[in-house]
Amino acid sequence: MRRTRILTAVLALAAGLLSGAPSALAADPPAPKLAADTYTWKNARIDGGGFVPGIVFNRSEKNLAYARTDIGGAYRWQESSKTWTPLLDSVGWDDWGHTGVVSIASDSVDPNRVYAAVGTYTNSWDPKNGAVMRSSDRGASWRKANLPFKLGGNMPGRGMGERLAVDPNRNSVLYLGAPSGKGLWRSTDSGVTWSQVTNFPNVGNYAQDPSDTSGYSSDNQGIVWVTFDESTGTAGNATKTIYVGVADKDNAVYRSTDAGATWQRLAGQPTGHLAHKGVLDAKNGHLYLAYSDKGGPYDGGKGQMWRYATGTGAWTNISPVAEADTFYGFSGLTVDRQKPGTVMATAYSAWWPDTQIFRSTDSGATWTRAWDYTSYPNRENRYTMDVSSSPWLTWGANPQPPEQTPKLGWMTEALEIDPFDSNRMMYGTGATIYGTENLGNWDGGGKFTIKPMVRGLEETAVNDLASPPSGAPLLSALGDIGGFRHTDLTKVPSMMFTQPNFTTTTSLDFAESNPNTVVRTGNLDSGPHIAFSTDNGANWFAGTDPSGVSGGGTVAAAADGSRFVWSPEGAGVHHATGFGTSWQASGGIPAGAIVEADRVDPKTFYGFKSGKFYVSTDGGATFKASPATGLPSGDSVRFKALPGGKGDVWLAGGATDGAYGLWHSTDGGASFTKLPDVEQADTVGFGKAAPGASYQTLYTSAKIGGVRGIFRSTDKGASWTRINDDAHQWGWTGAAITGDPRVYGRVYVSTNGRGVVYGDSSGGGTTDPGPGPDPAPTGACKVTYKVTSQWAGGFQADVQLANTGTSAWNGWSLNWAFPDGQKLTQAWNAEAAQSGSAVTAKNVGWNGNVAAGSSVSFGFTANWSGTNTKPTTFRLGEQTCATA
Repeated sequence: MRRTRILTAVLALAAGLLSGAPSALAADPPAPKLAADTYTWKNARIDGGGFVPGIVFNRSEKNLAYARTDIGGAYRWQESSKTWTPLLDSVGWDDWGHTGVVSIASDSVDPNRVYAAVGTYTNSWDPKNGAVMRSSDRGASWRKANLPFKLGGNMPGRGMGERLAVDPNRNSVLYLGAPSGKGLWRSTDSGVTWSQVTNFPNVGNYAQDPSDTSGYSSDNQGIVWVTFDESTGTAGNATKTIYVGVADKDNAVYRSTDAGATWQRLAGQPTGHLAHKGVLDAKNGHLYLAYSDKGGPYDGGKGQMWRYATGTGAWTNISPVAEADTFYGFSGLTVDRQKPGTVMATAYSAWWPDTQIFRSTDSGATWTRAWDYTSYPNRENRYTMDVSSSPWLTWGANPQPPEQTPKLGWMTEALEIDPFDSNRMMYGTGATIYGTENLGNWDGGGKFTIKPMVRGLEETAVNDLASPPSGAPLLSALGDIGGFRHTDLTKVPSMMFTQPNFTTTTSLDFAESNPNTVVRTGNLDSGPHIAFSTDNGANWFAGTDPSGVSGGGTVAAAADGSRFVWSPEGAGVHHATGFGTSWQASGGIPAGAIVEADRVDPKTFYGFKSGKFYVSTDGGATFKASPATGLPSGDSVRFKALPGGKGDVWLAGGATDGAYGLWHSTDGGASFTKLPDVEQADTVGFGKAAPGASYQTLYTSAKIGGVRGIFRSTDKGASWTRINDDAHQWGWTGAAITGDPRVYGRVYVSTNGRGVVYGDSSGGGTTDPGPGPDPAPTGACKVTYKVTSQWAGGFQADVQLANTGTSAWNGWSLNWAFPDGQKLTQAWNAEAAQSGSAVTAKNVGWNGNVAAGSSVSFGFTANWSGTNTKPTTFRLGEQTCATA
């Protein structure tokens, strides 16, 4: 089934939600009482769930590889655990577009260096320009060079590339291919500054749909890849020959033979197609090119493969299939660096019955396929697939031949053979990364095994979350793959929601006093848009749509599960008793309203639309507009009713050009009070009350005290604790949030491309008493020092400082000495300085208060050589801390 990426953030952008400017206030509110708590953050495991358009192996260091996603950041491969480590979680709310990665480049001269070209949309959906992020510690920390144009990690053509490349001989030189007619750009100072290559002759001219007025499909896809011929340079000197791919069907490939001083269209090249990839086998002098008639990643009906001889200029059509027989384009392209002459390619746009992978061991003269027909519709595969680690990849399907489940893939634009291991290959799909470690069986007549190689890479866009008081701890509504019922957050669920299987689930709810009753709504090309469960989401059955429904919208379940209110796209608000077999239009509420249920009274439902709050007390049959005023005028609003509290409603949302914040009603929405301390808020949710507290814990993605973050309150919003930190921001988190009713402190956070993130408190947090002197901490302390990642010349470490005394700290300063000459390069969640071997790490503003029995954590990167012995002594003021 064709699946597309959800554009969650676009709706918020339209309302000005993400501009980051403060709300307009008549007077400065009292300073909020803020605190900080140390949290441990993890993903509720799904493993994958989105498009991986690029995989890059370092050419000089074994087992160093990176993956890029279209909206969910970049990752580095961890060979020891066979997992991926996220690298861009530090991207904050205001820069949310920088979670879209259009290209990634790993430096083969200095493997510690990695670069990412970031930006999600080139049209108005992303208000900010793109950037090139550079790291000297393999993505553990980043610096950013802002660009004067936008980049499109989630735009058409994003599977072409790589657009960003490092000169393999003089690694201070980088090139970047830009979209939107902005041309070719170059940096000569390792990505610090960039300038346009003004003599490059072609900025591209291909757009997927020039008539698209939104600017999404009509953007010129521009310069799409850069490839160096490393054999034409020497160490420290710029590589002379550079090939550049352009989105122009008549002029797709250009070359410079003088290190970029001049450029020429490559003579004799084929025309009529776009060159998605250009991969060079320098040993044999062959430039391989994969062509498609479209830019992808979804479209492409015809394709060719060509080989260019760099020494003679001869072109050879090496297509594995005659173009007349293709119904797809070619894109994924790789060569075996250990076995020159071995090349592989993918039919990336072969949606049905399956993608195809081609392999040649004679430089493209002859090819074999990953699968062939025996007698149609039966097929024989050269591979076996083992998806036991991600069983949902079967989609619960039972297709007829020639389709199979799980599929070999779709949107297969990333394909790489490990340059150090001919047996290992990875390729990206629209849902995961697949790979094999016995690829050599292909040529020997045996079968090679394909498995997901995606653990740690979480790429779902989250629309809604629910944590029932019994049953599964987490239910999720996701883009592209529907959603899941997590009975164990550390394990991949066996299957997404099926029967029906929505392409995107837009909303879900459960009956508060009967959590076995669950409802979800979503989008489907053909079929119902609502489904019900009577066993807590384990199994589902489809409901019936009212006339005119075109999309899922929002849905609410009565507190006892006896009835439902649904506000679908394409039709007005409707209500039904039972499981939605007979819907009736609701009166008094406009179409498109957001709907929610009171969590106590089964006949009370609420709605919101365009600044007005609506209340029904007759099971959704009729609604009345509340007299409440001062609420946000737009529709970027999310609200929830408190479990166990009749008429207790919290509402978050707004926009920077009007009302924006968090409101509370205790009279069923008749009136609302705005919390003065909350400058902006976009989600609200509830979790188990704190020990000794009578009211449930509040959670929100908000701006409080001038800081954007994830916040918790245990006293009805009188004071707030920031529970995330600058290293854990995940871009845009404005779709949904919920606490866990069974575990105090646990919170589930939606992201737009990094899956469901959940956090658990490792400390209680304390209230900030306001400005004043910072006395030196006294009392016992304990330090846990852990090296979390280490590479040649550098490492990353986490430090946890625990207050094991009997009184709170108001400010702290931790000291230690490095025993082996290690040198700090960067720190987060602490102000760190070094003099000789002595290191001092002090609190930042928000994490200086540490209650007795609580802890605080910070991290840093540093250089090392020879040995990297851990420090043995840590001092807090005059106090020597115990070590773990």
